[in-house]
Amino acid sequence: MLAGELYRPDDPDIIADQAETARWLARYNTAAGSSPEVLRALLAERIPQLGENVTIRPPFFCDYGSNIRLGDGVFLNFNCVILDVVTVTIGDRTQIGPAVQIYAADHPRDAATRRSGVEFGRPVQIGRDVWIGGGAIILPGVSIGDGAVIGAGSVVTRSVEAGATVAGNPGRRIAGAKSA
Repeated sequence: MLAGELYRPDDPDIIADQAETARWLARYNTAAGSSPEVLRALLAERIPQLGENVTIRPPFFCDYGSNIRLGDGVFLNFNCVILDVVTVTIGDRTQIGPAVQIYAADHPRDAATRRSGVEFGRPVQIGRDVWIGGGAIILPGVSIGDGAVIGAGSVVTRSVEAGATVAGNPGRRIAGAKSA
């Protein structure tokens, strides 16, 4: 799974890891209103690379947590979802609006292969100083360059160059917009 190869989501080890994550998320999400120190300690239990001054406002949802890498000063607003079947990296000082969804989980395009029940993942890389507006969706395999802006409600289907402003469904560069 972590190598981006086809895997079976009903594998007992995967199910056990997801159950452990669900218990951790229940603790984290009921800690809303706790001190930043308490929330950070809870995040550090599951997220292996946790920069300084990271804020994730509960409720938060993910598949594992263990495949998420967060730089210094990262901010995720309420109700964000990260499907982290492979690595999802978010760079320093990136701000993510409410209800943003980041998908590293993917499915075969061939119906017969899908029918077999296998899945795969493609890493998502989000650079430094990125702003992602509320309700945006970032699809598997997308990279977003440093200083980019993703408009609220956008569906980002392709990688975004550094400094670009992207909006819409599917997300397209806004001509003349400069965000760096």
